Amino acid sequence: METLIANQRTDGSGNEEGLPLIDISGIRTADRRKLMQIADEIGLAAREIGFFRLIGHGIDLSLVERTYRMAERFFAMPDAYKRAYYIGLSSNHRGYVPFTEKGDYPDEVNRSYEAFDMGVDLPHDDPDYLAGNRLLGPNVWPDVLGFKETVAEYYRQISALGRLVSTVLELHLGLPPGSMTDHMTKPISQLRLLHYVRRNDQVDTKSVNMGAHTDYECLTLLHTRNAGLQVMTAEDRWIDVPVDHRVYVVNIGDMMEAWTNGLLRSTPHRVTNRSPERFSMPYFVAANHSTVIQPFPELVNADRPSGYEPFRAGDHLERMLIRDFPYLRKQGAVASGDKSQSVENPFEKRMNRSSS
Repeated sequence: METLIANQRTDGSGNEEGLPLIDISGIRTADRRKLMQIADEIGLAAREIGFFRLIGHGIDLSLVERTYRMAERFFAMPDAYKRAYYIGLSSNHRGYVPFTEKGDYPDEVNRSYEAFDMGVDLPHDDPDYLAGNRLLGPNVWPDVLGFKETVAEYYRQISALGRLVSTVLELHLGLPPGSMTDHMTKPISQLRLLHYVRRNDQVDTKSVNMGAHTDYECLTLLHTRNAGLQVMTAEDRWIDVPVDHRVYVVNIGDMMEAWTNGLLRSTPHRVTNRSPERFSMPYFVAANHSTVIQPFPELVNADRPSGYEPFRAGDHLERMLIRDFPYLRKQGAVASGDKSQSVENPFEKRMNRSSS
């Protein structure tokens, strides 16, 4: 098996760049040699840039398209219909996110998108949900024919893939089996259906629609359908992520960077206005709410001392959601800390050095 570098581009200075395209068709094999080869290819890409692309992933591509159609069908509904499922009406951060629910990103001057957010669909009598956990519990399902059945099956398949990628990263890093996945038994993983719209009066088609940020969880899995996603390189330059309908783009998130003591990087990225309309379906692989994220002891030594203070997975995600969702700030739903202070993400320090 060989890692492929495809769809290379020029960054304007003559340098060719590309994101690794890795064939993982053998990821479900019992052959440890093949699995180790896949693990090392993924691990190398995760160490060098924190972004890579997967082909041979096993996700039903017809299901992917049906899920896009469900998203398109919901977002085409009248505003009054969609607002009946407004996330601010939910008790556990699930449902419709309108265009007006804007995050706090300094370069997000042309932000124009709506979303529908969901997670692990737990029963109404789940004890954590009943105890007031804002990130766990039942999903909100719109009354759109086929929506729940289609999206739930997509969630099942994409979450299984996320677990497999986490498993091979354990293998690459030399960690005991289950070091990550044993902390993903009731995860705060989320699926977002996103609908980006470029305003008719927008002149600069490369302006930023979603501002530069890192992802807060362990991994993000994203099907590539439309151009617009950009990644910050280690040299602090923005490069475009190629579009290939057969491929999933994967990136490392904050929790994974801390877990691996910085061996794997949580890489800043952003979304630009490249087309009048763009649909996207990122799935965020996360740990359990109560999991304490700190460097695995196997990855700490005299040459590489621990560089991260411990934090609870749920606390970190909740703090970041406070920044992203005005309705949470209005409700004062903060996990810890001073509500009056602006929320910053320490994992995003790199992007402050370069915003061009």
